Amino acid sequence: MSEPLQGKTVVIVGAGPGFGRTLALRAAEQGATVVVAARTASRLDGIVDEVRAAGGTAIAAAVDATEPDSVRALRETVAQHTDAVHGLVYSAFAVPSMKPLAQTDHEQISRGIDLSVLGALRTTQEFTPLLEAGAETPDAEQIDAAPASSSVVMMASAVIHHSRERYAGYKIAKTALVALGHSLATELGPRGIRVNTVAPGYIYGETLKGYFEHLAGKYGGTVEDVYAHTAEKMDLRRLPGEREIVDPVVFLLSDAASAITGQTLTVDCGEFHT
Repeated sequence: MSEPLQGKTVVIVGAGPGFGRTLALRAAEQGATVVVAARTASRLDGIVDEVRAAGGTAIAAAVDATEPDSVRALRETVAQHTDAVHGLVYSAFAVPSMKPLAQTDHEQISRGIDLSVLGALRTTQEFTPLLEAGAETPDAEQIDAAPASSSVVMMASAVIHHSRERYAGYKIAKTALVALGHSLATELGPRGIRVNTVAPGYIYGETLKGYFEHLAGKYGGTVEDVYAHTAEKMDLRRLPGEREIVDPVVFLLSDAASAITGQTLTVDCGEFHT
């Protein structure tokens, strides 16, 4: 299919300037109407302008996923434009505490869980009726056909696969997010809603390049040296770019993934084998 998301409405919660922007542009290119939502409303206008300039349809809405009233307001905004949602991507993110657990304030861990896990739950709960409206229930006469379904994709992290020092708080939140996805897949499956998780490793975009520049300045060498050292751990000897994380998400949103639910897809150029 040239436009696998044609006619679908996709809501992206946590649509920042990196992954969220790339996903919005790609989903719109594939035919979707995209709703971009994030706490920093000023960032959203630029994304919407880019989508529209490329010929797509986009709507911007501010949301704080830690506030139930804000999530409800987001759903009400979306409902003013459509009576059905076909895809929901939850990628709200905050920089985690990078301290050993013995030195980590419990409140920091709680905030991470609130945003990553409870925020995903609040958003999915609020959008379930619209997602159900976007799913087609198979007829008994068409039981062999692959029915359309709605799709929720939650963005976890490859941190779930390791226990490196200082990543504990982040791993706790993202592992809980995966468990949430499993349970929601079981509960929402009968309503035609699929729930999957994508766990990226490094995403080589502007944010990571800036971090590599910091490391190069701190320890000596060049950004290329830092990249090569990091990529040595990957089977493909390179890091995935934003588009390589986005395309698997688009696949899970599409009807091509109609039989896939309750799964976690790791996208990391082969750093971990799962």
